[in-house]
Amino acid sequence: MPSPYARWIDRWENELAARDSGRMVRPFEWGLEWLGMDPATPDPAGAISEAVSRWVADSAKFYSYETPADYRLEAGHLTFTSPVATPHQENNTVHATYFPAPRARGRAVLVLPQWNAGEEGHRGLCKLLNWFGISALDMSLAYHGRRMPPELSRADYHVSSNIGRTINACRQSVADARACLDWLERQGYERIGVLGTSLGSCIAFIAAAHDKRPRAAVYNHASTFFGDVVWTGLATRHVREGFEGVLTAGELRHYWKIISPFTFLEKMKGRGMRSLIVWGRYDTTFLPCFTREMIAALRECGGLVETAALPCGHYTMGQFPFNLMDGFTMCRFVSRNL
Repeated sequence: MPSPYARWIDRWENELAARDSGRMVRPFEWGLEWLGMDPATPDPAGAISEAVSRWVADSAKFYSYETPADYRLEAGHLTFTSPVATPHQENNTVHATYFPAPRARGRAVLVLPQWNAGEEGHRGLCKLLNWFGISALDMSLAYHGRRMPPELSRADYHVSSNIGRTINACRQSVADARACLDWLERQGYERIGVLGTSLGSCIAFIAAAHDKRPRAAVYNHASTFFGDVVWTGLATRHVREGFEGVLTAGELRHYWKIISPFTFLEKMKGRGMRSLIVWGRYDTTFLPCFTREMIAALRECGGLVETAALPCGHYTMGQFPFNLMDGFTMCRFVSRNL
């Protein structure tokens, strides 16, 4: 039976989740057009399944990109054209905020926030990284902030019951993140890390798996398969409702294998990259069983993994005092390992 403390955290988690009244259940869509396929294909399930197997076998090609030629920094605000084009013009311009540290000594971290994060949501964390002598670049994920199409009030196009669009959005965010690493490298940073929270953690892992430059990585909430989080998580119940009666949990896991960190564990072998996984013991969005599985698998691959389990959940990790515990844990790790 859960302890009184666990029940209290669970109530708090649900209260925080209930504050977001903008969630809506969207209809299921295969989204073949987002993957360069014919939407009239008579067997969309088979087409996507075959494509996913092909992409996983050559993920370096799937996640390849061209470095943008139009980086522009004005008053600490970096913009450039995304290497992945979408029908939404707003989303095709990447926005990032630059927090240079006066004595960074070649150290910088790319910060990738959580799903539906506001543009100011990680400002405090970036300032804390500066206090530790580390520069930070805070990037808005696809369909977030100024990248959000006018018909949206949430970043639903990044994670939704549209199979193809969700894959495309994750691919775009990974390409954008790697383009940010290019920019940091051009600024003279030699010791670069990545720090991702929740959805940003997934993007950070996949980017690091396909890019040799990160020396250290922080995964603030971590899980195995993208589909499993969506199927079981408190934050994505409305997304799962769009799949129910159409797909099973196993099918969703397969279709979204190409955007799942667990798929790319082998790419971490021999890297020597140090990682930190921060997780909540009472997380109802990234279930602890998935996090423990991810930690064990990374270590089996020879990964240099540190962990920090905080006495909170997913939403509550952003609340006092857990947000301070989280921030200092992550910044100390980065400071030691860059």
